[in-house]
Amino acid sequence: MHCKTLVIFCAACFLALAQQPQRDTIAKPLSEKEQKKRDRNLGKEMASAYDSWEKTDVAYIITDEERQAFHRLSNDEERDSFIEQFWRRRDPTPETEENEFKEEHYRRIAYANERFASGIPGWKTDRGEIYIKYGPPDEVDSHPSGGLYQRSPEEGGGSTTVFPFEKWRYRYLENIGTDIVIEFVDRTNSGEYRMTTDSSEKDALSHVPGHQQPLDRRNQFDLVERDVDLRKPPAIKFKDLEAAVTTSIRYNTLPMKVRTDFVPVTPTSILSNISLQFDRKDLQFQQKEGYSKAVINLYARVSTMSRRTVNVFEDVISVDALTGTLEKATAGSSIYQKAVPLAPGRYRLNIAAKDVIGGNTASYETVLDVPRFEEDQLAASSLILADVLEHVPAKNIGLGQFVIGATRVRPRVGETFRNDEKLGFYVQLHHFLTDPATHRPNGTIEYEIVKSGTNDVVFAFHEDLQGAASEVILERLLPLNRFVPGSYTFRITVVDKIRNQTITPSAIFQIVNGPS
Repeated sequence: MHCKTLVIFCAACFLALAQQPQRDTIAKPLSEKEQKKRDRNLGKEMASAYDSWEKTDVAYIITDEERQAFHRLSNDEERDSFIEQFWRRRDPTPETEENEFKEEHYRRIAYANERFASGIPGWKTDRGEIYIKYGPPDEVDSHPSGGLYQRSPEEGGGSTTVFPFEKWRYRYLENIGTDIVIEFVDRTNSGEYRMTTDSSEKDALSHVPGHQQPLDRRNQFDLVERDVDLRKPPAIKFKDLEAAVTTSIRYNTLPMKVRTDFVPVTPTSILSNISLQFDRKDLQFQQKEGYSKAVINLYARVSTMSRRTVNVFEDVISVDALTGTLEKATAGSSIYQKAVPLAPGRYRLNIAAKDVIGGNTASYETVLDVPRFEEDQLAASSLILADVLEHVPAKNIGLGQFVIGATRVRPRVGETFRNDEKLGFYVQLHHFLTDPATHRPNGTIEYEIVKSGTNDVVFAFHEDLQGAASEVILERLLPLNRFVPGSYTFRITVVDKIRNQTITPSAIFQIVNGPS
């Protein structure tokens, strides 16, 4: 609403300037004092626009949590982004360009201003508030002139004289109930109708001695509770974590590390392994009888770049520790992984997590570039650096977290290893061209670890390809006790001699000292 006004204002200013004599087109430079004054005035106008958006445009639909978050923003860029995401959270069809909720909301404000104004703007009236929140009622019983009125049986029956009033009936309001009847009374005959839960409010003779008082058979406690619910902002379309996924304004209080790896299943289906790591020291544990437990609620969505949802997964992550001391329970980290099959292409990944006991939250957004594995090109899956690398029983092949084929590959999400650990690595090589005579690929593989900063090669190994098919899996464990702390690049150079193609999958990792 305010954006349109600003555009019209700017257009009017431009037209006025264009109609000035030519000699005025060269403006006199402003002094430093004048420029500062102009900047202050502009800042006040912008602040007023944001204040008006909060207190007028969305006064009835913004939640307390959103209002507090909006107040914490420090610059206009964040405020603009917040407003954009505010409407997106309520968009019933986020995959389309139109936001039907926003359009309907401003239509309701315009209608309220046109129909319910009474010395104050229509949107400020009780009828305006209910209309803006819940839309047009299913039925309206209107008595704009008041006068003689026959009470209903619920009101005790009998005749009386009433002030102007209206009854609005909604068949269903989400989170409030069914068959909701709301009464508005104009006791001042000024056109301002006030919402009431007392049916005697409309009775103009209620204070006349000897007049039969109405008998309201409704439960007053229920009516008061319903009135409180009606005054609350309507429920947002998404749940709390789903809303956190959608917004780009982050207030993360729960640290979370994320990595993604891609392993081809077929040319059109790529397994996207999404791994999350939480340090236990950042979680809130409950202790009971020597047993410590933390719980994380997880919500994640994969969507196209135009925000059409492709995959959604929710989970409850339980972090258990069979120990009697909190210090031991909070040592180390916990890792969770979800495998999502995706077609090659570019996607958005949004994740929200909440520590159920502590209440802290985390939100994350990134782009997933799911690679395309052409059958006539030598290709490699992600090079996964792992802290667990082990074969699984035949009955568990392809089942469970971290399992790729017949191997359990738990990635080290932070890519940091101690020098008393082993570095595991896993990579699949695809589409070697085999020799027609031997039906075997012909190629070489070179492993190399380079120290960052110095480019010194601290580890090198060479082997000839000994595969029996066009697909080769490399999985090794490398002790790190000879490496000094620092940053390293692990690079594998793979050569297909028959096709004369080379690929070099690589990964960066860090080494720190282990416990002394």
